[in-house]
Amino acid sequence: MTEPQILVFDIFGTVVDWHRSIVREVLARHPQVDADAFALAWRAGYQPAMEAVRSGGRGWVKLGTLHREILDRILPRFGLDHLDDTQRHALNLVWHRLDPWPDSVRGLTRLKSRFTICSLSNGNLGLLTDMAKRAGLPWDCVLGAEVFRAYKPDPRVYRGAAEVFDVEPAKVMMVAAHQDDLAAARACGLQTAYIERPTEFGAVHPKDVSSDPANTVHARDLMHLADLLGCA
Repeated sequence: MTEPQILVFDIFGTVVDWHRSIVREVLARHPQVDADAFALAWRAGYQPAMEAVRSGGRGWVKLGTLHREILDRILPRFGLDHLDDTQRHALNLVWHRLDPWPDSVRGLTRLKSRFTICSLSNGNLGLLTDMAKRAGLPWDCVLGAEVFRAYKPDPRVYRGAAEVFDVEPAKVMMVAAHQDDLAAARACGLQTAYIERPTEFGAVHPKDVSSDPANTVHARDLMHLADLLGCA
């Protein structure tokens, strides 16, 4: 393994626990709602919404806008179509307030001591900045799809990250809890690190976290990744 210089991170599910965060907020605001089903329904609209942009079916739209459109579509299903615009806007901002996994801040801090660490998310810059400020995520740089006007797995995102830092793709390691994200990064010449997040979709919906030998590194969490990469 050639040591990378730059570590770029998927965010939703890898660094922050979107499911538990949304469940918590929905329960606090609307305790009559099945918060688990609500969180899953909101997230289920994520890929189709981005695909409409990736396919050229619509022009560039930032993720915060897509989140709001998905929210507006699912509210009637959960008996919340009476919410006014102010209430909907406030709920949509939950994506700015997602909690980190317990290992994330400590793990990122250790990784930062040896590498440049940077978000590489489909989230928009305002969302990612708000999230980092609230959660204490110690990024050296915040990058997202908005910078490249393309959503992962578009190669422009992965290659663009290497171009931002003026390094060869092989000097960049993509860190993610999603094998499809990592496969797309590898196809662009990046190294890849898989992070196990078995409860990303909630404890009652465990996901397969089997290793893929194509990845450069397989880690239980970000603290384990720091161990594997020789961080103090």
